[in-house]
Amino acid sequence: IMNAFGLIQIGLILSSTTIISSLQCNHLPLQQRKVIENSLRLLDKMGKKFPQQCLREKMSFRFPAQVLQSRQKETVGVAIEEIFQHIFYIFSKNLTLAAWDGTALDQFQNGLYRQIEQLEACVIKKNNHYHRSKEVSRLKLKKYFQKIDCFLTDKKHDLCSWEISRAEMRRCLQLIDKVTKKL
Repeated sequence: IMNAFGLIQIGLILSSTTIISSLQCNHLPLQQRKVIENSLRLLDKMGKKFPQQCLREKMSFRFPAQVLQSRQKETVGVAIEEIFQHIFYIFSKNLTLAAWDGTALDQFQNGLYRQIEQLEACVIKKNNHYHRSKEVSRLKLKKYFQKIDCFLTDKKHDLCSWEISRAEMRRCLQLIDKVTKKL
């Protein structure tokens, strides 16, 4: 009798966690908007106004906006997850010359990390059926973020290169925000 009762309890726990995680996935666009809003606020808080001396070094990285233009929520979700991973990677290295507020930077990184985990949990569940479009957008995003990474490396991760990258990440997050509002 005890074993049957124990199994029923385990079954209930498992089904409730599945329900909870699928509810989280259903609220993902709303959650993403909050995370993006918060990330944008933290990006602003991390540094001060864009330094005048960096204006002449401005560079166009050309974000591949087509990766966010799919009609499928899942496809966009995968692209957003990929973008967050790249941003997290870029903001996790050689930040010594950035001269940013450390607390805001930590909060920014933590928020991105939590969102990546959330997206992975939801996207992996739903997305084993399409690969080609995923690969194409993955390559485009990789190229885009490699440009930023190379730019930072070429400039030896100096203050201006970080400020230009921060401004670019801001634009990137604003694009994602526009897209998630439409989903």
